[in-house]
Amino acid sequence: MRKLLAFTATLALVAAVAAYLVWTQERPVAHYLSDLRITLAVNEGVPADRGNLLGIQPELFPADYQSLERLHLKLAAYLQNARDQGLINDKTIVVLPEHIGTWLMLTGEKNEVYQAMHLKDAMNWLSVSNPLQFARAWISASGSDRLDDAYLRMKAAGMARDYQVLFGGLAKEFGVTVVAGSIALPDPTVSQRQLQIGHGALYNASVVFAADGMPIGEPQRQLYPIYDEREFIQPGDENTVNVVDTPAGRLGVLVGSDSWYPDNYRKLNDRGAQLIAVPALVTGRDTWDRPWRGFKSVSTPPEVSLKPEELSEGEAWRRLTLISQQPVSQATAGMSVFLRGQFWDLGTAGHSFLSSNGQISADGDARGARMLNIWL
Repeated sequence: MRKLLAFTATLALVAAVAAYLVWTQERPVAHYLSDLRITLAVNEGVPADRGNLLGIQPELFPADYQSLERLHLKLAAYLQNARDQGLINDKTIVVLPEHIGTWLMLTGEKNEVYQAMHLKDAMNWLSVSNPLQFARAWISASGSDRLDDAYLRMKAAGMARDYQVLFGGLAKEFGVTVVAGSIALPDPTVSQRQLQIGHGALYNASVVFAADGMPIGEPQRQLYPIYDEREFIQPGDENTVNVVDTPAGRLGVLVGSDSWYPDNYRKLNDRGAQLIAVPALVTGRDTWDRPWRGFKSVSTPPEVSLKPEELSEGEAWRRLTLISQQPVSQATAGMSVFLRGQFWDLGTAGHSFLSSNGQISADGDARGARMLNIWL
């Protein structure tokens, strides 16, 4: 009798495991409905043959990432709108926001991931839907927050591939240079014109793609990750601030609050940067209007007199991001572009802005997708 019960229990367990494994492979695609409209919020300067900086502040949601085709449809619609308004040429540099590539971790997942009410629930669905990938990532995870490290690491190879296919493809499709926001990957590098990952720590990095769809130079790693991410995102080498040649001039990229540090602009000056792109992200629906909490990663630079809660978050961003404010920055123009949208219960804030000759032009309305343009 005991042998029969044990045999029956074993069969039931095998059947349950088999059913679970079959379930993990199912990826039904839900109906997709998304707003493809975008508004030109700021347009500075006069069209000329020197090119332009074009910031795309998208409004994105988890369902936009269910497939690469969906995300391409939305971003291509934004760029087509810009082309229709005469804002696209062979010297255009398109700037996209921070972490727009990181959410590629959601591509090809089960509907339960996109339909979750909370970020924690969505990540739980992500892990149970990919048990073997998650287990491998957990084993190789580093940092004090192994769980978030594992979530990002588990699909890193596919994320890196999709990032280049999508953003390199958009650069080639529209014949422009694309600053592809940023993406969190383990030890990202460019080898043989392909974005590659390693087995080391996670970095938040930005890649610039040329009009042929290929990366230019090495990924620019974020130098000062914010406190909320430092448990799983490692800081890049403070001495490595890259500048790349584009048809519009020499371009430097500062990821997020790296743009708050005057020393980074001096390094860009030394490398001859003429233009500066700042992919950015602020989380929390009302954060932009709340008191600024101070530098989120390292001690306040000695040149900065601004104190926590002295200004709002938005005012601090515009004060500290020193794009084209001489003598600290010798660039002729720069732009900060923020990610907007709602990722479960994680809201976003941030109003994109541009700067030329020390004068800032900001978007005063964050509703919907927005474009900012400055002619060089």
